[in-house]
Amino acid sequence: MEVTWWGHATCTIEDSGVRVLTDPLFVRRFAHLRRRRGEVPPPQAAHAEVVLVSHLHSDHLHLPSLARLSPGTRLIVPSGAVAAVPGLRSLHRKLDLRITEVRAGDEVRVGEVRVRAVPALHDGRRLPVGPRRVPALGYVVEGEARTYFAGDTGLYDEMGEAVGAVDVALLPVGGWGPYLGHGHLDASRAAQALRLLEPRSAVPVHFGTYWPIGLDGVRPHEFHGPGDEFVRQAGIRAPEVAVHLLSHGERVRPEAGR
Repeated sequence: MEVTWWGHATCTIEDSGVRVLTDPLFVRRFAHLRRRRGEVPPPQAAHAEVVLVSHLHSDHLHLPSLARLSPGTRLIVPSGAVAAVPGLRSLHRKLDLRITEVRAGDEVRVGEVRVRAVPALHDGRRLPVGPRRVPALGYVVEGEARTYFAGDTGLYDEMGEAVGAVDVALLPVGGWGPYLGHGHLDASRAAQALRLLEPRSAVPVHFGTYWPIGLDGVRPHEFHGPGDEFVRQAGIRAPEVAVHLLSHGERVRPEAGR
């Protein structure tokens, strides 16, 4: 089992011969954000048997990045995503993507791995206004290991029970602006999540990649610091968890199995 972090929330999980890609974001700049660290992932990063989209925000469901997928790729999205984002229909027709909508508790078998959708405490709307019809999700990928990809989520008391037993946790520890709002994990709250999840290993993600244009000098530690701070906080709150602080494009074979 191997994990590669490409930056932001984009990871490749390789388990039991299946490549799983999370929240692909393959651009140097979009909207008001630019990539300040790490190269744009290479073409081979877009190759996967299954792609997981955690929620509809454009830095997680990014249509131009999804357009780089191979024809016939399996795409798993939250229930209601196709109706909320019409561009998904266009991609389905163009690339013959096999789109599956899921709710928390649903399971999808892909080759030798099982993907289970789990709840996330996060605003899942495409836009910051309108009805909350499409919930944000996390996913547990189970093959030789059980790997939890949290997407974007806040901390909630039932997290351990909702996610279940996992070996590896891919946790967001930052964001793309100087302040994190409700429904996010910062380094401290992500370390608290380790106490609820009790994984053997953890990889911090969703930090140190994109930053608003023109804000380079505004609270720069919020961009550079969350990964190191998560390592420090995890050492205090969950010292039994092996934390792997990766560079962009770096891969690790985390300890798995109980």
